[in-house]
Amino acid sequence: MNVRFATYNASLNRATEGELLEDLATGEDVQIKAIAQVIQINNPDVLLINEFDHDADHRGIDLFRRNYLEVGQNGRSPVHYPYAYTAPVNTGVPSGLDLNRDGTVGGPDDAWGFGEFPGQYGMVVLSRYPILTHQVRTFRDLRWASMPGNLIPESFYGSEIAPQLRLSSKSHWDVPVQVGSTTIHLLAAHPTPPSFDGPEDRNGRRNHDEIRLWADYLSPGRPPAGSWTTPAPGAGCTPASPS
Repeated sequence: MNVRFATYNASLNRATEGELLEDLATGEDVQIKAIAQVIQINNPDVLLINEFDHDADHRGIDLFRRNYLEVGQNGRSPVHYPYAYTAPVNTGVPSGLDLNRDGTVGGPDDAWGFGEFPGQYGMVVLSRYPILTHQVRTFRDLRWASMPGNLIPESFYGSEIAPQLRLSSKSHWDVPVQVGSTTIHLLAAHPTPPSFDGPEDRNGRRNHDEIRLWADYLSPGRPPAGSWTTPAPGAGCTPASPS
């Protein structure tokens, strides 16, 4: 059995909270129709969509499937994904700290992950195969300082802020997908761009360590992520039901 996995940075993010839901509801947004067409052409079995604004009720996923993916675009065949997973991300979530060190607190640069509102640039997994949602592990709240050999620029952040930083700019998910008798683990993340910073290279260093998290997670002999934190509901592990 061949199973096709794909990832797509779809730019389904908007400037204000709720704006994406409005565009998804119409079924006529030109950009979203084009994105749906790309997905229909490539037709993966399991798809990670990055840059999809998160909403707590998962309405966006339902609207995207019903109004765009399940409608043929420019003569393409509709695609159907009966299973979906999404969860909160760090983008736009206020930290209450001066993370960019400009002397003020607030705004997208002082969120745990850069964003204008909570959930901007979120993530969604769509699947034709069952997602074992109660076995999903997320590491959204994992402290960057918990990573052995981390690259935190502590001289930039200071000794009070550095221990509080979260590693994930959005989140890290281990999503088990049941394909017949086999469980395949989709490791999903969307690291921050290694740019938009200064000589301290805070985004470059974070990007490096966000990618390294999965390398450590998969490598025998390295400290596993589970030894740095114990994911549990309310502490980084967020089970969700199929939308």
